[in-house]
Amino acid sequence: MDIRRIFGTNVRHYRLAAGLSQEALAVRMGVDRAYISWIETARQNATLLTVWQASQALGVRPADLLDESRLPADDQK
Repeated sequence: MDIRRIFGTNVRHYRLAAGLSQEALAVRMGVDRAYISWIETARQNATLLTVWQASQALGVRPADLLDESRLPADDQK
């Protein structure tokens, strides 16, 4: 289980569900668009502050962004 992949997958899921571009989410979070890309592709370690900012920007609970259930079954190891 790679927590970066779980977080990135969930950020992407909720971002798309909200109809937001990476740029729009970045503006809401006060970060660069590339940072969102790095998060979604599991190339960036997120801090607790980043988890909080993303949850607030997406209107979800922080725990929702750490939920493993969106990963394919073979990735949940």
